[in-house]
Order: sequence, then structure tokens, then C-alpha cells
Amino acid sequence: MSAPAIQAALQQMQALSTQASGQAAASQPSLNETGGSFAGELQASLGRINQMQQTANQQAMSFQAGDPNVALNDVMIDMQKASVSFDMGVQVRNRLVTAYKEIMGLQV
Repeated sequence: MSAPAIQAALQQMQALSTQASGQAAASQPSLNETGGSFAGELQASLGRINQMQQTANQQAMSFQAGDPNVALNDVMIDMQKASVSFDMGVQVRNRLVTAYKEIMGLQV
């Protein structure tokens, strides 16, 4: 996978993450504007995935406890968002492992 392809995939992941969290796309700067590294962006993405899962779990616990301010449809939507983001993270990990194995298999 070439560097521009990795950068394009990372920008697409950021756009999907922004869309899933309900934030405006213009509020987050792109990778080129922040000057961040791939490792930094990957770590930030994992942090956002973790935050989404924690938020969904907290809402589920509040709903189970009988909090009248938490609706079932909100809980289900947040749980689904967390699930989709986790699945995306797993797919990114799988792609990175595959790319690593390809690179390690190259003969120099």
C-alpha cells in the first residue's frame, strides 16, 4: 500500500468517525494541517473507538438502572455506532498486519 493510499484511507476513516460521532466535518483538521504522524492518528482513532464504547456502555447501564432521561432508541443507536467503529478498527488492524507481513516477506 502506497503512502498516498494510506493517507486517503486515514482521511476516510476520520470522516467516517466524525460522521459517526455526529460532529461537523469542518471542525476537525486534516492530517496535513495537524502535521501528525500515522502512529499518532492511529492512537487517536483507537482512543475515539474506546470512548464510543464507554459512552454506549454507560448509556446502557443508565437505561438498565431506570434513568428516565435515557431512551432505548438512543442506547441502541450508540451501541450500534460503537460496534461499527470497533469493526472498522479491527479491519484496519487486519490490513496493517497484512501489510506488515508483506513487507517482512520482501527480500532485500
